[in-house]
Amino acid sequence: MTDLLPSVLVETHEQPDAAIIWLHGLGSDGHDFESLVPALTLSPALRVRFVFPHAPRRPVTVNGGMEMRAWYDIYEMTLDRKVDMANIDESCGQIEQLIQDQMDQGISAERILLAGFSQGGVVAYQTALRTPHVLAGVMALSTYLVSAEDMPNATDCPNGRTPILIHHGTQDPVVAPILAVKAKDALEAKGFSVAYQTYDMPHSVCPEQVGDISNWINARLA
Repeated sequence: MTDLLPSVLVETHEQPDAAIIWLHGLGSDGHDFESLVPALTLSPALRVRFVFPHAPRRPVTVNGGMEMRAWYDIYEMTLDRKVDMANIDESCGQIEQLIQDQMDQGISAERILLAGFSQGGVVAYQTALRTPHVLAGVMALSTYLVSAEDMPNATDCPNGRTPILIHHGTQDPVVAPILAVKAKDALEAKGFSVAYQTYDMPHSVCPEQVGDISNWINARLA
């Protein structure tokens, strides 16, 4: 196995029995959502390990070729979102290794949540649709779905019945809200279980949403 992605780890108990692998957005890093953990109102009964991996550094075309932490290169910021699928495949493989690492440490796949914001959400979607492991849930925040035409039917996917939570800001200037709707519609058309919620916010996270995320995590890992 190649080296695991470096990650920020936050544990709510010295003996965690569940894990949340949470992927940051373009140009950020694993510390981006670290501060959100204390704001979550998780059940005292939950014993969770948060894994916040750092994406590799790579040139990003839409940012003038500047090198930054990115799960994949973006060629055009159009609604069609022309992206480097080879980069996405590589990132999905790296997240699959993190899932396997948690399993090797004694946490079953059914106790692992996959979450991602923006670019991280794209990789969370793709990983959940490809992994052979049945996960506890998928949280897609301010993100979009690539290659929807290649998506399997829910009946052919190990995570076909895994709850998928989609959150998006109605004022998002980076990832247009219509992309979240398209992802929801594509997933539902294939038979996946989707919950969809919007918030009056830009490309970010808001307090009301944090409460809803807390409730969802509590329900998934109860």
